[in-house]
Amino acid sequence: MDNKAFIFDLDGVIVDTAKYHFLAWKKIANQLGIEFTEENNELLKGVSRIRSLDIILELGNKAASQEDKDKWLTQKNEDYLSQLVDMDHREILPGVFDVLQFLKSNKQPIALGSASKNARPILEKTGILSYFDAIVDGNDVTNAKPDPEVFLIAAKLLNVKSENAIVFEDSVAGIQAANIANMISIGIGDKNILHEAKYVFDNFTAISEHFLKGL
Repeated sequence: MDNKAFIFDLDGVIVDTAKYHFLAWKKIANQLGIEFTEENNELLKGVSRIRSLDIILELGNKAASQEDKDKWLTQKNEDYLSQLVDMDHREILPGVFDVLQFLKSNKQPIALGSASKNARPILEKTGILSYFDAIVDGNDVTNAKPDPEVFLIAAKLLNVKSENAIVFEDSVAGIQAANIANMISIGIGDKNILHEAKYVFDNFTAISEHFLKGL
């Protein structure tokens, strides 16, 4: 295999922390008397925390002061983190570990490109931090996806040109960011939702070593 860069999103790609985000946001929405469904939650995928709160307020047609917003954002994050306390390797989504091991054994550089500000603790808790040669998370970027900033920084850290980078994403915004960066986008999830991706798989168990070598 020639050297490429393999960049992974975190939430919904490596671990299913989406459910924890959903529960934490739902709690805030309930407090504000806003109905918040799993369908609504799709709107928050790959979106920053601040923008996520704005979307929920828009759903409920509510205005809020910056002071209130800051309070809710802190509350949401604390609630989310409290749910991560018991997290371990069992939270890794099916097939991810095999793909990481295959790439590592073939000496392919691996990076994380995530909007999450809790990426490092999650990778530590699940025991896979050592697989990543570079980590770019919400603490390192100013622009949220679909802006390609997070992936461009990751490719630069791995010393690989954009066109030689492959991105695994579960959100529309993430796929768009990879495409804008001129990277190969691989969607993990529903092909009807992620139709802008170059390739789409239901999950990592559907990705063969033959396919990875072909990249």
